[in-house]
Amino acid sequence: MTSPDAAPVTARIRVSAAVIVDADGRLLLVRKAGTTAFMQPGGKPEPGETPAETLVRELTEELGLKVAASAVEPLGEFRASAANEPGFVVEADVFRVDIGGQTPVASAEIAELRWVSRSDAATVEVAPLAAEYFLPA
Repeated sequence: MTSPDAAPVTARIRVSAAVIVDADGRLLLVRKAGTTAFMQPGGKPEPGETPAETLVRELTEELGLKVAASAVEPLGEFRASAANEPGFVVEADVFRVDIGGQTPVASAEIAELRWVSRSDAATVEVAPLAAEYFLPA
């Protein structure tokens, strides 16, 4: 397997991703239709969007969550192997997001969502970005 830092520029996918944790410390993960791996909510930017704007739009489209761009806390840029595109690396601008009392609902291309703890991760396929950096200890 190619390390994320050694992948050629053409094999990189740029996304914005959310770290959303519930009161029990579980991480919200989603599975897109036609895929097997659970990953953090988020997605690819549209032309002219900032990473935070991308995330806010994706959270609304995919999970019905209303979050202001000013309410997302940047955690940094992270890299990992792509879960659904062999040979590609995901470069993610990752943000901590507090969704308050909202309940996420799978919509658009999201087939399923799950709140996942570290122990739950052994029972589902988790994308490398979430598994390597963000699953709770």
